[in-house]
Amino acid sequence: MADRSPLPILCLMGPTAAGKSAATLALADRWPLEIVNVDSATIYRGMDIGTAKPSQEERLRVPQHLLDIRDPAESFSAGQFRAETLRLIADIRARGRIPLLAGGTMMYFKALREGLDNLPQADAVLRAQLNARAAGIGWPAMHAELARVDPATAARLSPNDSQRIQRALEIHALTGRPMSALLTGQAAPADTGLRYVNLSLEPSDRAGLHVRIEQRFDAMLEAGLLDEVRRLRARGDLSPDLPSIRCVGYRQVWGYLAGEVHGAEMRGQAIAATRQLAKRQITWLRALPDRLVVDCLAPDSTARVVDAAAATLDASREATGDPR
Repeated sequence: MADRSPLPILCLMGPTAAGKSAATLALADRWPLEIVNVDSATIYRGMDIGTAKPSQEERLRVPQHLLDIRDPAESFSAGQFRAETLRLIADIRARGRIPLLAGGTMMYFKALREGLDNLPQADAVLRAQLNARAAGIGWPAMHAELARVDPATAARLSPNDSQRIQRALEIHALTGRPMSALLTGQAAPADTGLRYVNLSLEPSDRAGLHVRIEQRFDAMLEAGLLDEVRRLRARGDLSPDLPSIRCVGYRQVWGYLAGEVHGAEMRGQAIAATRQLAKRQITWLRALPDRLVVDCLAPDSTARVVDAAAATLDASREATGDPR
C-alpha cells in the first residue's frame, strides 16, 4: 500500500485503564476521524461490559471499526487484523477522513507496523488435542514439554501462559521445528509506506494506574459483568480454552461461576491479572522509540493528547494545503 496522503495515521496506545476512550472521542471532536479499534477483546459480540466496549452513544459520535466482528467461539489472528486494518485505512482515506488506530493490543500494532512471521495457520484438531492433554497434566507441565523442544520460547513464557504455550507446541508439531527458529522471515512485508504518529498514554506512577484498574473492575461488576459471563456460559459451546474466554476478567469470572473460587478471590485474581496485562503493555510501549508520551494520570491528559496530535496533524495540513 503506497501512502499518498500527506497526513500520517494517528495511533493512540496505552495500557488498560489509561483513558484511551476519552482521548479518542476528544480527537474525533477535533478532526474528521474514523476509529479502528486495536483490541483483541472488543472484536467479540456479547462481550461488552468486561471489554469496556464503546457505548452506542459513543459509536454514533464517530464511526468505529472492528467491533463485534466475531462470535466468541471464533478466533481472530494478528494476520487477519493486519489485513483488515490495511483495507480500512485505504477505505477511510478514500472517504476523505483520517484513520485513528486506538487500543491496547500491542501484538496487533506490532503486526501492522513490522509485518508477520511466516508461521503455519492454526490447526483446530491439533489444538483440541493439546487442550485435552493440558486438562490432564496442567499448563506448567505443558510448559516443561515446550522447554524440551523449544527452550528459547519457553524461557520467555510464563508456565501458565496457556495460549502462547499452546501455539508454540502447535507450531513445533506442525513443522518439526521450534517456533523460535521460525521467527525470522516475514510472510507479509513490513514496509507498507504508511506513516504513523504514536501517541502513548502512560502512567507517571504505577500505583495510580493500579487504583484505576481496581476501580474499573469494580465498576464492571456493578454494571453486570457476572450476568454477562453467565449468558456466555449458558450457550454451552464456549470454554476457557477459547481466546475470548481467556480475556482478562472473563476467565476469572468464568472460574468463579464454575465454583472454582469464591467472590473475593475472583476479584483479586482479576485485578492482579489486569495489572500484569498493564505491565506487559507498558514494557512494550517503552521499547517503542518514536512515541509521544502523555501522562495518563494528569488531570488534563485528554487535552494533552489533542495538543500532541495537533502539533503533527496541523503542521502536515498546513504544509500541504490539506483542508482536513
